[in-house]
Amino acid sequence: MVKSNIKKATAPIKIPIKILIAQPKPEGSKSPYYDLAVKHGLALDFYPFINVEGIPSKEFRKQKIDIPYYTAVIFTSRNAIDHFFRTCEEMKISISQDTKYFCITESVALYLQKFILYRKRKVFYGADGLNKSLFDVINKHKENERFLYPCSELFDSEITNWLKINKCEFATPILYKIVSNDIKAVIAKKYDIICLFTPGGVKCLMENFPKFKQKETKIAVFGANTFKSAEDAGLTLDIKAPMPQTPSMVSALEKFLIKPSATKK
Repeated sequence: MVKSNIKKATAPIKIPIKILIAQPKPEGSKSPYYDLAVKHGLALDFYPFINVEGIPSKEFRKQKIDIPYYTAVIFTSRNAIDHFFRTCEEMKISISQDTKYFCITESVALYLQKFILYRKRKVFYGADGLNKSLFDVINKHKENERFLYPCSELFDSEITNWLKINKCEFATPILYKIVSNDIKAVIAKKYDIICLFTPGGVKCLMENFPKFKQKETKIAVFGANTFKSAEDAGLTLDIKAPMPQTPSMVSALEKFLIKPSATKK
């Protein structure tokens, strides 16, 4: 019997799409990111681009903001919630049970349960995570309210501009600062997609790589502030969340990955 010299064709090895999530690794084994990785055969890495450092109450006092004077609080992140209540505890400030809370998303609103007795009549949130939705909610309740907008030094000027235009009394207590991490060794691994969640994350990327060339790398961003920071930095935004059809980063990645034009290996 003559042996054939023709080699059997083999299917090409599919190299997984590499995605860098600029956040700490989820605790435990359950996360929608892990489900997404299994479904699409992804290689995920988690690495926080920033550290959040609280401003001591001694420094905060120099801002001369009387927290109990204000009747409503605007929260756009969990960090803001953590450091608002940390500051109140350090300064032994009691928050009135009548205080209203306006949050950028439902998940941020639900995080308040760590600190307050959650009542829907005093906790409000936008429909899709966009500033416009937040403004629509605030607009319905803004009469006779005095607003606090706890933030870092990188606060959202769109929110403060809206409050000014609508003649709202407000203050912006700076309760924490954003410190960039060294990510040079991380980015050297060359990812197909980099997911950014805050203006601080964008700032970190550009500080570590002042001459960053995006090339074929896809940039995913979360939040209106991050959109603006990334565009101002000259990045091309391929994936955005929250959007009406993609309220989370996971859903935005999912939508991108099932498109015929998504990154293929």
